[in-house]
Amino acid sequence: MSKPETAPQTDPAAEAQAAVHVDEVAVRFRTRKRDVTALREVSLDVPMGEFVSIVGPSGCGKSTLLKLVAGLLKPTTGTVRLRGDKVTGPRHDIGYVFQRAALLEWRSARRNILLQAEMRKMPSAQARRRADELIEMTGLRGFEDALPHELSGGMQQRVALCRALLHEPRVLLMDEPFGALDALTREQLNVEMNRIWRETGTTVLLVTHSIAEAAYLSNRVVVMSDRPGTIREIIDVDLPAERQYSPTMAKPEFSRVTSRIRDLLGAGAAAD
Repeated sequence: MSKPETAPQTDPAAEAQAAVHVDEVAVRFRTRKRDVTALREVSLDVPMGEFVSIVGPSGCGKSTLLKLVAGLLKPTTGTVRLRGDKVTGPRHDIGYVFQRAALLEWRSARRNILLQAEMRKMPSAQARRRADELIEMTGLRGFEDALPHELSGGMQQRVALCRALLHEPRVLLMDEPFGALDALTREQLNVEMNRIWRETGTTVLLVTHSIAEAAYLSNRVVVMSDRPGTIREIIDVDLPAERQYSPTMAKPEFSRVTSRIRDLLGAGAAAD
């Protein structure tokens, strides 16, 4: 069920096939008073089409790892590759969803989605067709002309997800996208996210503090240590790709995964 990451080694075949390849990465920052190591000896391969969640204590470098993949940060040591290409700067072939939807208040849901097309200079007809597909896929039909203040938090996050997927990225990075939502809305969006992932075939790397969310959505869960963050263990989630929410929660394999994550993170993580 699990794969300890005590001595990661580079596999050339896995690297060639990986959507995301992280090899012996460390990140160190210098402050006025001291040097801070955010990540230490992190190695990870995410195959094309896989859904991987990253969990760990606050401040362990989960978001830092996403920023490395996106090219928003450079590793102090080690290498990051995206679909075989070394990441040397900001990548424009990914999608990124943050905890806050960050919608423009004066633009409708549809026009917020199409902002991506304007920034990327996508052909307008193609962008409108893609936006219509995503609006249908995410259950936003009937709300496409609403302004952000007229939408619930869950609806706003659906708009943000559509915006991130508009250009059909092969890799989607998600940094606590459902963390600020109420429990019921979060469950509903987990179900929607599972369906969207299956329909699009997008590789997803999700940072979350929710153990249940990580186990429900993922093929594998990466469990990180306290700072300096490193990978303690990678846990396989042996569940079918299509997952109903309550029946999945009741499965023994789901319980085994969540229990193992809690064991690795400590008793303080058992609240979620």
